[in-house]
Amino acid sequence: MTNFVFHDIALVIISSTVLGWLSLLTRQPIIIAYILAGILFGPWGLKLITEIEFINEVSSIGITLLLFLAGLSLHPTKLLELFGKTFLLTLLTSLAFASVSGGVLYAFGFTAMEAVISGVAMMFSSTILVVKLMPTITLHQKHMGAMAIAVLIMQDIFAVLAIAFIKGGSSTSVIGWLTSMVAGLFLALVAILVEKYVLRRIIKQVQRYNELLNLVALTWCFMLALIAEQIGLSHEIGAFIAGVSLASGPISNFLAEGLKFFRDFFLVLFFFTLGAKMDFGLMQSVLIPGLLLTALMLLMKPAVYWAAFRIEKETQKFSREMGFRLGQNSEFALIIALLAADSNLISASSSQLIQMVAVLTMTISSYILIFLFPSPLGTSKPLKID
Repeated sequence: MTNFVFHDIALVIISSTVLGWLSLLTRQPIIIAYILAGILFGPWGLKLITEIEFINEVSSIGITLLLFLAGLSLHPTKLLELFGKTFLLTLLTSLAFASVSGGVLYAFGFTAMEAVISGVAMMFSSTILVVKLMPTITLHQKHMGAMAIAVLIMQDIFAVLAIAFIKGGSSTSVIGWLTSMVAGLFLALVAILVEKYVLRRIIKQVQRYNELLNLVALTWCFMLALIAEQIGLSHEIGAFIAGVSLASGPISNFLAEGLKFFRDFFLVLFFFTLGAKMDFGLMQSVLIPGLLLTALMLLMKPAVYWAAFRIEKETQKFSREMGFRLGQNSEFALIIALLAADSNLISASSSQLIQMVAVLTMTISSYILIFLFPSPLGTSKPLKID
């Protein structure tokens, strides 16, 4: 298997690089190039890459690092303030997306269970896409990034609840989820104390050695990610807690810059596998409802978020841009689709519909964001290097 894994990862890097370069020449979003590389070289293309599941597991490191670095930019006090402001907003918007999308699918003849689970899968926005394409070059955009992360983390918590129900489907799931939430709050408190009185001293001792300093930060990230999984939370939330606990430290910005390359490399693998895992055979049976739902989400999410942030007394410009930045489906939809299908709660075609809508909304949304708003992967002149 070792040779196959090396062969596949090498092809992923080569194909993603070549298509990424071509995307820059043709002024296309790089993320689309990575997805297209997965489609072309995966099981539904040239079939040159076979270890898709292994690469997908490895790519989850990118999501972990993404949340860790996002947490590094948020001071704990600021985060609590944002959570208080966005909880009701996130809850109400999520319910709106779930009820409308579930109702549409029920009208198309899907079973009540399939409509409910599919509706829940449509609730969330993509943490990867939002954070990856969110610049932090002005105070305005830093505020937008902090608000977006607060909404996304609240959605992650809702997603953990949804996954608990799919896995357990009983009152024990609710009790387990509540226990996990309390344990998560306790983990955050302990993390802040350990960072202040233990980790900060270690960082001070190794700060002259960049390699060891980055390893210390990564160890802290993955240690809390593992602990979070053990208490029923996702490893992404554990990594986020690790980042937030370091945000009050003196070198959080330095750590964030030093680890960006690792994050970006693993995210390339994630977007590649996103394209490679698309099943075009099953898509044909759900093409019409899938395209309709894709259009509905791309129109509804920006409008609903715009209205919600206007109610929160944000400016017209801020609310409009935030609506578009949160206006796609999430990678959590892929997880929910696979788990529900494995548990025989939904059919394989329903699972593929959820995945198709997630991939299409993320793809189209990336075009919208890159060409309408400032972006690290954009094509606007101020972001180019001469």
